Parts: sequence; C-alpha cells; structure tokens
Amino acid sequence: MAVTGDLFTEYCQCANIWSLNQAKNLTKETSMANFSDLLKNRRSIRDYEDKPIGMELVKEIITESCLAPNSSNGQPWRFIIVNNKPMMATLSGDSKNNLLSDLEKNPDSPIKNYEGALRDPGFNVFYNAPCLVFIGGSKKIRSLSVDCALAAAYFMLSAAEKGLGTCWVGLGSNIRDPQLIASLGMTEDYQIVAPIIIGYPKNIPEIPERAAPQVLEVIS
Repeated sequence: MAVTGDLFTEYCQCANIWSLNQAKNLTKETSMANFSDLLKNRRSIRDYEDKPIGMELVKEIITESCLAPNSSNGQPWRFIIVNNKPMMATLSGDSKNNLLSDLEKNPDSPIKNYEGALRDPGFNVFYNAPCLVFIGGSKKIRSLSVDCALAAAYFMLSAAEKGLGTCWVGLGSNIRDPQLIASLGMTEDYQIVAPIIIGYPKNIPEIPERAAPQVLEVIS
C-alpha cells in the first residue's frame, strides 16, 4: 500500500516523539545512576593537595547548597568563607583551646577521645585544607540546625560532583575569641552549625562497610 505524504509526515512525527521520549528516559536513567554513584563515593577527606580553589567555584557550590529543603522555605543559612590558611590555623588554635578548657571542666566529656590530638601543637583541626566554609545562622531560629545540616549535605554532594573533597569538622565549631568572631563577620546570635573544609583530595579513602538499615516496622 502506498504511503501518502500526510501519512508519511504523521509517521515521522510519531517516530520523532518516540525517539525524544526514549532519549529523555535514557538521560533520566543515566542521571539517576550517576547520582547513586555520587552518594556511594562521597568521602570525608582529610588530606588535600596544596592547591587553591577559585572563589567562583566555592560560590557555585554554596548556591547549589541553597537548593536544600528547609523549614517553611525560611532559608536561614548564612555562609562564611575562609580562604586563608594562616587564618584557618588561628581558628583551629582557638577551637582547640576552648575544647580543652571544656574538657577540664567536664573530664567525662566525649571530647576526651580527642584529647591527644587537641594537645598536639602540630594538629590543625582543619587538616591544612585550602578553604573553610562555615554554615550557620541565627540561634533564634528553631529549625536552624536541621536546615543548615541539609544545606551542608547538599554542599558536600555538589563539591564531590565537581571533583572536590570535603569534611564536616565538628572540632572546628568552638570559636569564641571576640576578635576572631568579629573578623569573621559573625553577629552576636550567629551559631556555627557546620564547619566544612574543602579542597582537591590527595587521595580518596575506600568506602567503609555500611550496616543494613534497621527498619523498625512496616505498616501497610
């Protein structure tokens, strides 16, 4: 049977739509596979190349981290970028001193596990990374810690996707020196939630074994 021009045109249009849908499905499957790999391969990095990071790249990662879910879309997070190694060393020293002071007041504190490292003059809590980003905000916001933690997760995944390493360094959040706080641009009610170091990793650690999820109940 001969195919008329109108039928042929309609056939081609249908074929193009099918091809586009197939391409979209393939792209979606590939993207999801890549995201799954990203989740599996993001590691906490504590050894960095002596190589600076461009501020535009850091700001791009911060912008992407602001896509994180947050309470009532309040977006309470505020970011402080420290791209200066001597300043990071000073911040490390202040945090170490404050943690040791807290430990003297409370010898049973979990910080006891880190006492040896904190008393080591050569130990930098920021692992000599080239850049540090504080994620925090106003203490008055009830959901601050959760909102900033979500932003931190997005930050670390965005950095990993760009070939960078990160580490959330809890030991670096105890900054109390008034002059340092002022130089960081922190207001009186600013609370550090996530101090994250970022840089080009010298190596990426192996993926540790993860326990199976513990599902307490399934109600259907």
